[in-house]
Amino acid sequence: MFALGQMSRSFVHDFRNILAVISAGLNLAKRHESDVALSSRFLAGAQEGVDRGLRMTARLLDFASGHDCEVQAANVNDALRQLQTLLRYAVGPDIRIVLQFDQDVPNFDFDLPQFNAAIMNLVVNARDAMPDGGSIHISTGLVFQAASQGPTSRSYVRVRVRDDGMGMTADVRRRILDPFFTTKAGTGTGLGLPQVDNFVRQAGGFMRIDTALGVGSTFDLFFPYDAIPREERKTISHLL
Repeated sequence: MFALGQMSRSFVHDFRNILAVISAGLNLAKRHESDVALSSRFLAGAQEGVDRGLRMTARLLDFASGHDCEVQAANVNDALRQLQTLLRYAVGPDIRIVLQFDQDVPNFDFDLPQFNAAIMNLVVNARDAMPDGGSIHISTGLVFQAASQGPTSRSYVRVRVRDDGMGMTADVRRRILDPFFTTKAGTGTGLGLPQVDNFVRQAGGFMRIDTALGVGSTFDLFFPYDAIPREERKTISHLL
């Protein structure tokens, strides 16, 4: 029963993010209704949010019916390109989203809807850490853990979300992955970051968090991929 309750809260958390995006798109369309082309673009973004919400509810029904998750070969660069419109609506006009992709990032198997939800969670958290505006940098890359830094050599696709917001205290950083822990009194569920961490672990990877009060936060998601040519590998020993 506890697991079912936690899953329900997780779904509500992600669905609320989608509803916020839809609301932003509709509000922007209304604000610019005299500009038909611009208003239509905002409405299209809101419709994309509706479509993602429908897919999310369909996945919940599949889960309830005992169907497996949608793990398939995909590319994180393509996923982020398709998600960027919703991300921009989610953060609003005072925050700039900067995308930087490593074009050599390969396809690998992961759950695309869960990946989208994880990135949305990180971006919404970054937005909330910058009430006066700022920038969120999202980048991808290939990295390599040498055998001297771990039990085996392994290659990873890294997705990084970095903000220049208020950052976290050491105490908050220690507790940030505890389920239901939140610094957003009255609005937070305390499930966003635990969901992200759980998704990455299910994919066989791990997450690293670098943050300091007044400096900002960087979230690195590492997904294993062992077929990267040796000449393309980069060490991540300083992260491990």
